[in-house]
Amino acid sequence: MTTTTAAQPTSAPSRMATTRRAALHYLEMSAAMGAGMILFVPPIQWGLAAAGWSNAAERADVRAMIMATAMAVAMAGWMLIRRHGRAEVTEMTAAMYLPFVALLLPYRVGALSGDGLMVLGHVLMMSAMAVVVYRHRHHHTRRH
Repeated sequence: MTTTTAAQPTSAPSRMATTRRAALHYLEMSAAMGAGMILFVPPIQWGLAAAGWSNAAERADVRAMIMATAMAVAMAGWMLIRRHGRAEVTEMTAAMYLPFVALLLPYRVGALSGDGLMVLGHVLMMSAMAVVVYRHRHHHTRRH
């Protein structure tokens, strides 16, 4: 007589493993963003200078958007390499841009300094990214 056994269901990853993978994803994105600033900001600034717009790059609001773009391009590229879906990439990119966009009006009316724009923008951006990573923490339970 032959007996068959049901396949054992795989257990869900532990909370610690899920947190560890999500934290690793956050660190990977941060590293990609740093690489993006190193790789993309200088060519953008050189291009502005070549076009005669070097004064624009001296404005904090323009610098913030150049920096956000450089970081977002690199981060999005890394997420696509790691096979994240376009919706996840779009959501993370929005989390990077929206804090800076929200601070542009206070900056332009003089309620926020250029340094304040950069510091507060980064704090809000990194916080918004952490929220997105946390929302999708269960997506990080498998290796890419």
